[in-house]
Amino acid sequence: MKISILTLFPQMFAGPFTESILKRAQEKKLVEFNLINIRNFGIGPHQMVDDTPFGGGIGMVLKVDILHKALTYAKAQFPGARTKVILTSAAGTTFNQTKAKAFSKLEHLIIICGHYEGVDARILEYVDEEISIGDFVLTGGELPAMLISDSIVRLIDGVITDGATDDESFSQPDQALLEYPHYTKPREYDGKEVPEVLLSGDHGKIKQWRHEQALKKTQAVRPDMLEDH
Repeated sequence: MKISILTLFPQMFAGPFTESILKRAQEKKLVEFNLINIRNFGIGPHQMVDDTPFGGGIGMVLKVDILHKALTYAKAQFPGARTKVILTSAAGTTFNQTKAKAFSKLEHLIIICGHYEGVDARILEYVDEEISIGDFVLTGGELPAMLISDSIVRLIDGVITDGATDDESFSQPDQALLEYPHYTKPREYDGKEVPEVLLSGDHGKIKQWRHEQALKKTQAVRPDMLEDH
């Protein structure tokens, strides 16, 4: 899979993309990141990429012509690939595990990192979907792009152990349950012991206990998930 990220700050991705699972996925050639600096397509000696908004207002707006040039360049890097273009935006559709799974099947995902007061709305003519990571506002789209990339890459076949994602929170939309709690050694710590059922060896009882705990957790933390099903 190819993931192209259009950003004004490519250096921000150095740490997250060179550690842990994302690093190993790249080493295995299962994913390729293409960081594209929007400023390379800027105008004049100062490589201007933004301007004041028509109609007045505070802040600067990313220019449509600059973004379109960067987007055209990104698409040209992998001609013929099945491509989806998304724009990180607080006004977008909320990102979730279902979208992560769908995106992980793409050949090429292009993420445009929004910034400043926003982007010229005309760029939406070239975007398939606006994506938000929650009901809050960030200074830019770089952190959302990192989160989206991480959630996608771990779902690509071969990146992590087969079956490791099957019982995670949000992994089965029809079940609508958060993941059950996990325990490991030591068996007792600071007066708190591992639930006896997990030591029983009875897989039927363990499965039932895990389901009950997942239901209990969901009812306590995200009751809205149960109301929606």
